[in-house]
Amino acid sequence: MSKATRTDAQSPAPHDADSHDMIRVHGARENNLKDVDIEIPKRRLTVFTGVSGSGKSSLVFDTIAAESKRLINETYSAFLQGFMPTMARPEVDVLDGLTTAITVDQQRMGGDPRSTVGTATDANAMLRILFSRLGKPHIGPPSAYSFNTASVRASGGITVERGAEKTRTVKATFNRTGGMCTRCEGRGKVSDIDLTQLYDDSKSLAEGAFTIPGWKSDSQWTVQVYAQSGFVDPNKPIRQFTKKEMRDFLYGEPTKVKVNGVNLTYEGLIPKIQKSFLSKDKEAMQPHIRAFVERAVTFATCPECDGTRLAEGARSSKINGKSIADACVMEIRDLAEWIRGLDEPSVAPLLTALQQTLDSFVEIGLGYLSLDRASGTLSGGEAQRVKMIRHLGSSLTDVTYVFDEPTAGLHPHDIQRMNSLLLQLRDKGNTVLVVEHKPEVIAIADHVVDLGPGAGTAGGTVCFEGTVEGLKAGDTITGRHLDDRASLKEEVRKPTGALEIRGATANNLRDVDVDVPLGVLSVITGVAGSGKSSLVHGSIPTEEGVVSIDQSPIRGSRRSNPATYTGLLEPIRKAFAKANDVKPALFSANSEGACPTCNGAGVIYSDLGIMAGVSSTCEDCGGKRFDASVLEYRLGGRDISEVLAMPVTEAEEFFGAGEAHTPAAHKILQRLADVGLGYLTIGQPLTTLSGGERQRLKLATHMGDKGGVYVLDEPTTGLHLADVEQLLGLLDRLVDSGKSVIVIEHHQAVMAHADWVIDLGPGAGHDGGKIVFEGTPADLVAARSTLTGEHLAAYVGA
Repeated sequence: MSKATRTDAQSPAPHDADSHDMIRVHGARENNLKDVDIEIPKRRLTVFTGVSGSGKSSLVFDTIAAESKRLINETYSAFLQGFMPTMARPEVDVLDGLTTAITVDQQRMGGDPRSTVGTATDANAMLRILFSRLGKPHIGPPSAYSFNTASVRASGGITVERGAEKTRTVKATFNRTGGMCTRCEGRGKVSDIDLTQLYDDSKSLAEGAFTIPGWKSDSQWTVQVYAQSGFVDPNKPIRQFTKKEMRDFLYGEPTKVKVNGVNLTYEGLIPKIQKSFLSKDKEAMQPHIRAFVERAVTFATCPECDGTRLAEGARSSKINGKSIADACVMEIRDLAEWIRGLDEPSVAPLLTALQQTLDSFVEIGLGYLSLDRASGTLSGGEAQRVKMIRHLGSSLTDVTYVFDEPTAGLHPHDIQRMNSLLLQLRDKGNTVLVVEHKPEVIAIADHVVDLGPGAGTAGGTVCFEGTVEGLKAGDTITGRHLDDRASLKEEVRKPTGALEIRGATANNLRDVDVDVPLGVLSVITGVAGSGKSSLVHGSIPTEEGVVSIDQSPIRGSRRSNPATYTGLLEPIRKAFAKANDVKPALFSANSEGACPTCNGAGVIYSDLGIMAGVSSTCEDCGGKRFDASVLEYRLGGRDISEVLAMPVTEAEEFFGAGEAHTPAAHKILQRLADVGLGYLTIGQPLTTLSGGERQRLKLATHMGDKGGVYVLDEPTTGLHLADVEQLLGLLDRLVDSGKSVIVIEHHQAVMAHADWVIDLGPGAGHDGGKIVFEGTPADLVAARSTLTGEHLAAYVGA
């Protein structure tokens, strides 16, 4: 028998275990999905496309990834599940072939002041161990180098009980050396409160000296506590207080006092303000409260630790002349080289692990960051790539990785690097699912799923699945726009003035002088980390007339919706009240008009302890959130619940003419439609909106501000190719109405459409921070002197 024949005879039949090569989804109905049936190949790169709001995230994150996580959580004991977040099963008939899902989304990393890039990636933990082994002088264990650990000392008598015997030791001591700076408590900054913003010292408390929002001397309980505490004279102007009165007034310890026969707690004004305002999330505050906090509180670098967060002991211990504070402030690519130069066999495994982590930063394009960078200051794209680091060196295979627009915040030059990382994860035998709009990422897909055809109720179906070539040939919105290219303007607008920036040194900027033209569309470009945000947000004066719309997230409960966030609900309530001659408060689901059964939530929540909680539609109001009597009042033939269920485009028409004509509401709805949110229902909970949708909602809200200069930070985030054209039209309308628009952007269509381009670079971190080009897009393409110029030239086909 020949060798070939023998081999053929011994070829085994395919094993049953190898037949499970698909993730099968049948009957998916989460959010706007309409009974979606789909099969996704495993160990391949699948890209999900479609217009914003078409159902991509609902299918990938809220159905596939959510069910995978829920099933994994169920493998833990009931005791452990009690400590884990409970997850309800997604609305889907069958989900088959799931593997462990790891989601890498664009959610900003924790905004806690003590959370840094180093603590979020375990690099700090490894550095602390390294310094505790090699640092000279030796100051203690790893905790001695941690700015999150305070030094603790205790002594006293302890009692040890064993059986019937009782042994008492006279004295025992406990010592833990921590690295936390005692002045700033590991934050690196200290807050200073401007007392002139808290009260008018020429007045007495009885005359209403307090200037804090919501503090009224006649009825506010908090004010009455100060006035009737007995610590100060309420009828004497504050500037005439004695030293003791002033100390008790500003810094008094919590003390029980009786006010009008009620027992209350008196506390000094400074600690009271710190607890009432400074401990809360500024973004979640009402606008007038946030404005007060920004006026009253200044943050300065801690003078004791010089912003390093570390105590003197931790800063005194060094390896080759560098302390752990010096190591954390270095750019990660420089730190990686320094670590590579350490040759110490006793900690070789630790050095190898730390080296791999730092090299991953460089490989992923984040070598310009430093480990002491506060994680809350990272952009959505940077945060997503930091989360990727722990997965790059992982030995796990056959895992499903789920990415949400991994190219967000990336310069075209960096997209190629991100693509190679996605392919690297796939080639290790993993399933990679990517929600993406960029043609460069769609081009590398093994499989494409296009959802649509429209957004919201007009979406939720699979329009195409197959190869990239098939998508281009197919008649879907994505397929038709895949090869779209914006062309350079033949004629650019002439500036009407200039915004002068002189000697800008924020972060990595190198004494930058630049004139940003006014009255035109200016685009600030450059690779990630080149200094764009530092130049715009850190150097442009934020005086009256500058409206800045950055990438900070909108926070809101499921009771918050576009109508409440934009102020649209106010004119709607007034219009209903006027038409029916009743109070406006009746038309608020958070006030008098709320359904008494569900308190205006529309659903009833049942907490089942360790099991996933169950939410069921309120039977009394049918999910409409309002009391039945309120729904009898109508405007233009519709009740308030029907109006809140309208998409923006329908509501715009409804309030634009006829009996329901309400100019104030129509103006806000027009702005929502202008930013591409026409498909959202005005009563849709904010918790269901994507990051890009929330940013555009913020843009629509600020478009009503009286400002002459608009600063936008990557407004194309989350926008489909077909919607970019609409955004460019909106930017044009803003400029033509007399506004100046400054946009930080990587999208070549926006660059090509600009009147003026300012390009920063040439690289990131200490390789950036310079102006490498300023001029028209046509000049940038002609010169091709920068990375941006080369990519823009390739984009427009020059």
